[in-house]
Amino acid sequence: MLQKKIGLKSALAGTAAAALVVTSILTTPSTDEAEAASSQSKNVILFVGDGMGAAARDAIRLATVGEKGELAMDAMPFAGLVHTSSTVPVTDSAASATAYASGVKTYNGAIGMDADKKPVKTIMEYAKEAGKATGVVSTSQVTDATGAAFGAHVENRSAQSDIALQFLTQSKIDVILGGGEDYWYPAGDPGKFQDAPAEDPSEKSKGTQGNLVNKAKELGYSFVSNKTELQNAKGGKLLGLFANEEMFQQREEGKGDIYNPVVSLQEMTKKAIDTLAANKKGFFLMVEEEGTDEFAHNNNAKMTIKAGQELDRAVQVAKDFAKKNPDTLVLVLADHETGGFSIEEVSEDESGDGISKEDGPFAIAGSEHNFVVDWTTSGHTAVDIPVTAMGKNAELFSGIYENTEIFNKLMQSLGLKHKK
Repeated sequence: MLQKKIGLKSALAGTAAAALVVTSILTTPSTDEAEAASSQSKNVILFVGDGMGAAARDAIRLATVGEKGELAMDAMPFAGLVHTSSTVPVTDSAASATAYASGVKTYNGAIGMDADKKPVKTIMEYAKEAGKATGVVSTSQVTDATGAAFGAHVENRSAQSDIALQFLTQSKIDVILGGGEDYWYPAGDPGKFQDAPAEDPSEKSKGTQGNLVNKAKELGYSFVSNKTELQNAKGGKLLGLFANEEMFQQREEGKGDIYNPVVSLQEMTKKAIDTLAANKKGFFLMVEEEGTDEFAHNNNAKMTIKAGQELDRAVQVAKDFAKKNPDTLVLVLADHETGGFSIEEVSEDESGDGISKEDGPFAIAGSEHNFVVDWTTSGHTAVDIPVTAMGKNAELFSGIYENTEIFNKLMQSLGLKHKK
């Protein structure tokens, strides 16, 4: 019976896609209904669980709240499925985030560029023009692909110092919180976090645009690098860098994997919302959990689940805000799936090695049962990913559609017009 239950839940892609199968086909808005959703969202909080496909969401749910429980990210009234391809079937984070941020399909590695390497305007740039505040929060380098695509335009995602400079001087993002200080300081200037730390000697400052932390301060940003400074920070422009690179160390299970950030995603999310909400015209905030991708690349189910639990705590912060501010839209999705993650029943046959070796077992919360995780790849896959939504105009996100439609639906919810 356990195998049948877990298999069914996985087949339905967890609570999110189960809602889709049962209700979304019936409630997918027609064009007329979509046009009727004319009341604008004042605030948007978009969560990206990088690499977090349906089965990963199921595993996070089972390990956290059990078969009958609901994660904060799943306990939302509307659900859909998103196709994830770029200009090739299997996307990377850069192309996927560009689809979400600008509504175009592009090549893997592109940041805010179309397939012809021409800049495309982002949803955050539209929001800024409308007078709204904007923010990017990530447990990755804050200039890594997902955050970058919402506030920069470069041909290659590796140009992270160029992306940082554009955040400050072009898109003028108000709140920037995450890792990756190595790209904000030139070589030889270790910043707040020492170069070549014991946990990863390869990490050291490598910025190519001078001292961008000083540049940020000159432009009126408050700069913070630890929890106390973050809590005490004042003003509407905030830069927080909390690690050399990602805010964790990813390894194969049992080989030095660490998830213990200086500041939690939950705390960064709350500070970002509190800061941005001071803008009377509203805000657009993108929050990314990177660990769900990086640990999956290493076929490390234990830490993938842990990172997903941290994301869910941050989602609850946004939901609490939205309940008090009903003109707020909250979305949770992924950019793509990583690892070919699957959930299986525990059996005596633990055959296989490398990618094919079963991972676990993991306890199902509130139950005597366990499950194991199996992997098919250390890379990305092309499967659809679930999206869940609550708040103002959340009904727009029901259905099955291309990743570029996220941009179109966000623009519609905010009452903004796309200028081609």
